[in-house]
Amino acid sequence: MRQFSPPHLAALAVMVVLVVGSVVAARRWPGRWMRWWAWLLAAGIFVAWAGEYVDDVVLGIWSVQFTLPLQLTDVISLLSIYALLTRRAWAVQVLFLWAFTATLQAVLTPDLAHNFPTILYFTYFGYHVGAIVAAAFLAFGQRVYPEPRFVWVTWGATLSWAAVAGLADVITGGNYMYLAWKPAHGSLLSYLGPWPWYIAGAAAVGLAMLWLVEGVAVGLRRWLGDAERGRLESRSRVVA
Repeated sequence: MRQFSPPHLAALAVMVVLVVGSVVAARRWPGRWMRWWAWLLAAGIFVAWAGEYVDDVVLGIWSVQFTLPLQLTDVISLLSIYALLTRRAWAVQVLFLWAFTATLQAVLTPDLAHNFPTILYFTYFGYHVGAIVAAAFLAFGQRVYPEPRFVWVTWGATLSWAAVAGLADVITGGNYMYLAWKPAHGSLLSYLGPWPWYIAGAAAVGLAMLWLVEGVAVGLRRWLGDAERGRLESRSRVVA
């Protein structure tokens, strides 16, 4: 799919509407509906995430090389479901940092060979956009903001999963997390040099992006008037 084509812009527009609508509604009219919305959003993410693998099998394009659930997106999708259903503070904070770095980049520069109205168009944007909406809803709508220490937690988790994906690449000859070669479409990796140097560059840029997102969250927290509420303790759950 061509970047910023009408189908791509439509998906971005839906994302903006859902993010703004979820956050504004949660802040102005909190209530039991928020729990139902969390369950509905979690179900939608799961259907889109699992549906993509089912469709790959039906189309006969599933392969050990490229369609095992070893992308960082797979972890983020499952974490978003867990965060929505349990509302654990640590899960929300890691999800927020991942969603507004890795997932947002995937939405802005989609690595998608299929276009609207194919099933894979809906599944791809379903779980990517769903994770971003979930992160915004839980963070800004329910006021669970990332603590600085979770930047390091999230970065460490990313490197750990990259090690798993890298091992899988060696075994299968695949390209999970783009560790074997860069994606064909334009992305940040295009500006980070040849293999394998772009991997180290991506790790450094990823850390910088995590700190940037955490800083933006701090600024938005103050702008929204939530600075006086204090940091949510990691051991507690989010109060609906």
